Amino acid sequence: MQLNFRSDFARSVYIVDGLRTPWLKVRGEPGNFSAADLAVQAGRYLLARQVFCPEQLNEVVTGCVMSSPNETNISRVIALRLGCGKAVPAYTVQRNCASGLQALDSAALDIACGRYDLVLAGGTEAMSQAPLLFSQEMTHFLAHWRSAKTLSARLRSLNQFRLSYLVPVVALLRGLTDPIVGLSMGQTAEIIAHRFGITREQMDQWALQSHQRLASAQDEGIFKEEINAIYDKNNHYYSYDNGLRRDSSLEKLAMLKPFFDKKFGLITAGNSSQVTDGAAFLILASEKAVQHYHLPVLARIVDVSWAGVDPSEMGLGPVHAVATLLDKQKLDFNAIDFWEINEAFAGQVLACLAAWRDNDYCKTQLGLSQSLGELDPSIVNIDGGAIAMGHPVGASGARIVLHLAHVLKRKKARLGVATLCIGGGQGGALLLENIVREAT
Repeated sequence: MQLNFRSDFARSVYIVDGLRTPWLKVRGEPGNFSAADLAVQAGRYLLARQVFCPEQLNEVVTGCVMSSPNETNISRVIALRLGCGKAVPAYTVQRNCASGLQALDSAALDIACGRYDLVLAGGTEAMSQAPLLFSQEMTHFLAHWRSAKTLSARLRSLNQFRLSYLVPVVALLRGLTDPIVGLSMGQTAEIIAHRFGITREQMDQWALQSHQRLASAQDEGIFKEEINAIYDKNNHYYSYDNGLRRDSSLEKLAMLKPFFDKKFGLITAGNSSQVTDGAAFLILASEKAVQHYHLPVLARIVDVSWAGVDPSEMGLGPVHAVATLLDKQKLDFNAIDFWEINEAFAGQVLACLAAWRDNDYCKTQLGLSQSLGELDPSIVNIDGGAIAMGHPVGASGARIVLHLAHVLKRKKARLGVATLCIGGGQGGALLLENIVREAT
């Protein structure tokens, strides 16, 4: 079938290779890797198997939400540690859960406009190392203490101190709460699940399916081209996504209590994405670079679309981003062979599927004459998703694109869509094409 794409890209943008670390579940204490450590581990092995040198990259773009104070402009830190040299520029992007996808979009645009030909792009996140912060009260106390010039002034300041000031602010929890509507991401998922009548049993069934699919994919060696084992400073190695619960069952999931709305809610830790550390990077290239370095082509980035929604219904972002993307390309659901939808919450994914097939929602919210249609769950996240793997927010967008490219190759399929919901009320979607082409 010949398709006439309406891409914003003036030049073709190819994915020539990609690699990620295993996704490492956060287990109550800081992990062994900083965000830059994870990125360097993924990028080092990826670049080591290329025919070009790191110094021949034109740019490095990295998505990251919570880089540490030691990793300001973490992309530059990563580029230098990877041996790209001082001449290769690098910058960091942040679009919450879709930061990795934003990095790919930004890099692709730089290639499409002719600025660069060879770019390393992806995302990284060490959620386990999110800091504990002082409260505003403690911050004010310390400011007054430091400004006191005399002993008596310091004693007066000390008299204002309260033990409650020492209660830390958990940056991770604060970051997962929307400041505009005052709701956690889980609470926004409860809202849209209620809107579309998603049941607890449906959520748990989707969660179980995610674990079962990941288990099957691991057993079949599906991720061998995507994941490279990484080593910590004690020479311990990590070679697979370790959040998988092989013993998960509907009975066990049903026993878990609601987490975000403890009295009336349906969303639990079991049907939500896991808090995780990880990094994923891809090499993007122009036609010129493909020809010059004789590079194989894994896939072509056709187009990217972004959309905004009410922050209280942030999980519906993919509904709008995908609708815009398909409309621009004059495609319908039937043209898309496989989908990667980031599983922030099972109820959120199911609400997106419900919204796409809902006539009223598509008419009133998307401006369409009818629903977009029924999306077959058997072609969505065929090797599991974030509920089983985890969701390192800065990296997930890059991971789902990388995996989708491999799915299309493996299945000899043509088109795929990778999409995520985004904290703050947005959605992003990327259209990927598998083209039959060997290295020249």
